[in-house]
Amino acid sequence: MGGKIMESLQKLGKALMGAVAVMPVAAIMMGIGYWIDPEGWGANSVAASVLITAGAAVLDNLGYIFAVAIAFGLARDHNGAAALSGFLGFATVTMLISEGKIAGYKGIDVAALEGEEAVAWASQGWAAIGPKNVLIGILVGILAAWVYNRFHKTRLPQALAFFSGRRLVPIMTSLFAIILAGVLFFLWPVVYSALFNFGTAIQGMGAIGAGLYGVVNRLLIPTGLHHALNSIFWFDVIGINDIGKFLGGASTIAAAAEATDIASCPGVWTGSSCEVVGVVGRYQAGFFPVMMFGLPGAALAMYMRAESKQKKTVASLMMAGALASFFTGVTEPLEFSFMFLAPLLYVVHALLTGISVAIAAAFQWTAGFGFSAGFVDMFLSSQNPLANKWYMLLILGVVYFFIYFGVFYALIGIMNLKTPGRGEVEDGGAMELKAGETSEVAKTIIAGLGGAANIDSIDYCATRLRTVVKDNVLVSEKTIKSAGVAGLIRPSQHSVQIVIGPDVQFVYDDVADLLASSAVSLEGEKEA
Repeated sequence: MGGKIMESLQKLGKALMGAVAVMPVAAIMMGIGYWIDPEGWGANSVAASVLITAGAAVLDNLGYIFAVAIAFGLARDHNGAAALSGFLGFATVTMLISEGKIAGYKGIDVAALEGEEAVAWASQGWAAIGPKNVLIGILVGILAAWVYNRFHKTRLPQALAFFSGRRLVPIMTSLFAIILAGVLFFLWPVVYSALFNFGTAIQGMGAIGAGLYGVVNRLLIPTGLHHALNSIFWFDVIGINDIGKFLGGASTIAAAAEATDIASCPGVWTGSSCEVVGVVGRYQAGFFPVMMFGLPGAALAMYMRAESKQKKTVASLMMAGALASFFTGVTEPLEFSFMFLAPLLYVVHALLTGISVAIAAAFQWTAGFGFSAGFVDMFLSSQNPLANKWYMLLILGVVYFFIYFGVFYALIGIMNLKTPGRGEVEDGGAMELKAGETSEVAKTIIAGLGGAANIDSIDYCATRLRTVVKDNVLVSEKTIKSAGVAGLIRPSQHSVQIVIGPDVQFVYDDVADLLASSAVSLEGEKEA
């Protein structure tokens, strides 16, 4: 059972790579735009506006991107109908249970809510349903892929024949999406309310509470519910408003000086005075060492532990993710590269984040951000009057770089964790293909596999063609190797894995085209 779960997580992790690959550039564009115009976020600069808007097109629609990428990646033959179904399913669910729709179903005027009623409504979390919701994106992506794999060859009666096969998939996905929306109608407020109550419970726990918040914040990243938790601590939902008060700077200090009781104190009321310096920002500061230094250290460890033939491919992914994390504080490109492939590392990452947040809060080292805990915001917040010993966060960050590197490097090796670039290529290197050569290679590979009719299924990963043949006797390893492939692996009697290298997609595309022209589908079955 455990092996099947891990295999499923690894498949999900592979499907997520399509979404992860677009994040770093988007994060960097937003970071540069924010650097150019930190006050107006594009209102004062056309260049900043273009960069921030282009980056936001990705980061503000992660739910859609995850739904499409997962549906496409988990579909048996990676057909566009699955991707379309993922998009349609996500739109259906999020529109059915959007805040406005839920308020309409229940006859509630959200704008008129005040006091405890407003807090009670916020605690249900319907405002978190939207294009950014990664959890719903993942759920819908898995659902759409299952629908595609189950129904894409379904035949309907002649009168409805036009809607048979792949055309049926988006229709079925929409129907199942309605059911999923119905389940979330009851489940979502329960989960969100639990997070809301958690936030109120740990508010008075000082540094320990800040550390617990840091741990749970990272653990919720895969679900997208971290936004729910963040809103409690960072914004004015229950009065904490850590980001708003920190960015207020001088006005927050002035309000603290005039405070006469706990109700008027924007920080911590000691009984006779209101403390804000070293206090406001404690739910933000501890993320800087992790995002600027810790995760880049983890990226270096994953690169060092990658198979030698995969280092070039892994280096590009890790470098882009590390740059995004350090410069802008956007960590998803790195976190999603290992959270499903090696969940243990992600738990360690969450614990280390909590420790960093707790240490910063305990020593009252504070810094804040308007975007995220990267270099841009560190530089800008250093001038804020509420920034307290912010330079100590950089020192802690250097220590964290080596801690992350050492822990990740050791655990990957000791436990043989399948982080990016591990277990994909054994011996043989990678093919060096020039333009126009892939077609001939594809023809030779098909011939070596016993011809198109002998191929039961074909897919590819980062470096290999993964095929299943009907009759293993017809496979000629000599013919396949004559194509100049980097290696040949036979995990089972009917499974043949052909090591190509980073250019595997182009070989796969040509093989797929040749199979299609010979009336054989990618599943290896004759087309009707």
